[in-house]
Amino acid sequence: MKVILQKNVQKLGKLGDVVESKPGYFRNFLEPRGLAVIATEGALKKREEDLEALKAKADKMHQEAIAVAEKITALGNVKLTARAGDGGKLYGKITNKDIAEAIAKGIGAEVDKKGIKVLEDIGTLGTYKTYVKVATDVQAEINVIVYDETQGEYKEPKEPAAPAPAAQEPAEEEAVEA
Repeated sequence: MKVILQKNVQKLGKLGDVVESKPGYFRNFLEPRGLAVIATEGALKKREEDLEALKAKADKMHQEAIAVAEKITALGNVKLTARAGDGGKLYGKITNKDIAEAIAKGIGAEVDKKGIKVLEDIGTLGTYKTYVKVATDVQAEINVIVYDETQGEYKEPKEPAAPAPAAQEPAEEEAVEA
């Protein structure tokens, strides 16, 4: 069935697009959330009239997303604290929700936790490169720095001391002398 999108829908289309959708997907997901309407003759005619307004709205949303992405990038680093044991291993994990809350506190705007992508699990102290997807085509990059809450700031985990070189046995020395 043909539907007209009222908002951007990931993997389906952008605001104002006429797309093909399965009836169940439309009935159970798109329509209840106000993401799409059925593409009737009247709706298509109204879409043509409102196309410029839709484009202006889409451009405005895109500019807002770019502004939020610039704020996130300008933030540079997000600092989080967590309890850690020996070697810098955390008691638990830092989640996307924790990162989203820290970013929102830093920039004063909400960030969707689903749009945060960390390249590796945050299970130890350190710095992690993170990408924040603000809109379908707008992404920001930020570093997440995890500190030990007991120390107050990030410190490199202590490496175990290198083993002392083994002492030579006297038997080898005697063999050399002979």
